[in-house]
Amino acid sequence: MSERKVLTKYFPPDFDPSKLVRTRAPRGDVPAGPKVQTVRLMAPFSMKCTSCGEYIYKGRKFNARKETTDEKYYSISIFRFYIRCTRCSAEITFKTDPKGMDYTCERGAKRNFEVWRAGGETPAGETDEERLDRLEAEMGEKSAMEELEAKVLDAKQEMAIADALDEIRTRNARNERAGGKEVVDVVKEEMDAERRRVEREDEEMAKRAFTTETGERVRRLSEGEGEPEGTLATPAERKDAGLMPPPPVPTFKRMVKKKKDLGAALGIRKKPALV
Repeated sequence: MSERKVLTKYFPPDFDPSKLVRTRAPRGDVPAGPKVQTVRLMAPFSMKCTSCGEYIYKGRKFNARKETTDEKYYSISIFRFYIRCTRCSAEITFKTDPKGMDYTCERGAKRNFEVWRAGGETPAGETDEERLDRLEAEMGEKSAMEELEAKVLDAKQEMAIADALDEIRTRNARNERAGGKEVVDVVKEEMDAERRRVEREDEEMAKRAFTTETGERVRRLSEGEGEPEGTLATPAERKDAGLMPPPPVPTFKRMVKKKKDLGAALGIRKKPALV
């Protein structure tokens, strides 16, 4: 095994330094090297392979070849990527689109429909003037819709103002028909009429509540119409008559509880007293 740090290096007899290729270009020249690089990327959009019909979802990782094209959008370079279908290994090509800030599928696959791109998608072959004309037409349609909404709101506001004016006119006409009376007197009369109506309804409800099914009115007992003193029924008479007995009279006398004889339960017998 040779040493790691050596002072001299071995050159074979057939060594020709003119055959060495310079990998780094001189300063100021076009960078040397291939225009195609192998990169690791994810699919920028969902697509369907035109060869086998395999769906490739957005975000799937591929080992792709990146190529720098001669096309440019102003000073931005456009790159082309080559990937392989995961099922049939057919080549799929797409490139960057700096103008639309997106990617364009060239061949080998078809981009899936995306709702958020349906309205803002730029037609193929559209010039800048045509694009400006189309944007102006869209802005005109938006302004027309805004004007229509403003007209609808103004009409609703006018209708609300007209209703409020009609209500004010009706109230003024009612006050004028009241004659020479003041508005306060009219309000008081209305309140008195409402109170009388409520009282009448209360009286009718009371009559219906204190009237039997046969139409007889229930008579309230006066204070002197109760049973005379000394003629109160005894508890036995009340029981015979089916009446409830009177409640017991409460007493506040202290009751002494009798202690339980626990000795008998344990089998202990008390000796009888000798005296």
